[in-house]
Amino acid sequence: MESRRRPAGVLLSALVVLSLGACGTQQAGPRAPTDARTPASATARTPASATAPAGAGTPHWQTFAPFRVTAARLTGGGRTLGVDAQVPGGGRTCARDLKAVVTSVSARTVWVQITFSALTGDPRADCSKTATGTATVRLPSALGDRELAVDTGTTFTADGADLPELRLCGSLGCHPAPTGCTPASYDQAVAALDVPKHTSRGEEHCDGKWLVFDVSSRMGPACAEGGAPGCGASRGDRWFFRAGATGWEPFARGTNAGCADVHRTEPAFPSALCAGLPELRRAD
Repeated sequence: MESRRRPAGVLLSALVVLSLGACGTQQAGPRAPTDARTPASATARTPASATAPAGAGTPHWQTFAPFRVTAARLTGGGRTLGVDAQVPGGGRTCARDLKAVVTSVSARTVWVQITFSALTGDPRADCSKTATGTATVRLPSALGDRELAVDTGTTFTADGADLPELRLCGSLGCHPAPTGCTPASYDQAVAALDVPKHTSRGEEHCDGKWLVFDVSSRMGPACAEGGAPGCGASRGDRWFFRAGATGWEPFARGTNAGCADVHRTEPAFPSALCAGLPELRRAD
């Protein structure tokens, strides 16, 4: 419900892998503030060879972002950062000069950009494999309790980490909202469900230990509601949660009125939260 691209060789397999990787990182990741100074040379561009016939153009070195960042660690008193990144592998011209650059620093976040160079337009290149390389950079000051944000959309923190390794943060951030009767915790509860991305949440009934709400997922064709038969179709489900150590944990679901669905699974669920729930119907 509700943070740059790859080189392309002339072999089709390399083109597919690298061009898809470019699409996946073009818009990802937490962006640095508007006053951050990002080196122009580090901005990945789609190589001309990616859209031209094999062998077209003159081979040249170009700068790209890695496929993904997999790990980060601190040494040197917390100021030397090492970042592991996946890059094209299999040949000497697939990836070189892997480096990390600090692009911006704030009281809460340190932004780092990872880049490498690859030879594009080379008819002999075979970069269909993946390799892992490590880039290092000296931070202006110790990371401390700030978050490390890499421009591939990956975030790390030292909080709760097994140092020197940093902890990789999840899709809910480095510190997900704790259970409670708050919108942030409800968002965490929805993220724990196996539901479509654009599912909407209904009214919540919560006491801090137990939670229930309805979710609605659009079905049918992608069109404006009322524009044609089926355009307003949706499917509703009711989910019941209990508070766990790491957030809300779903344990029951249903569509019937009242508490029947949840009490079959958990009789301790408070009737005050479910007694007045109406039956859910599918909207067509």
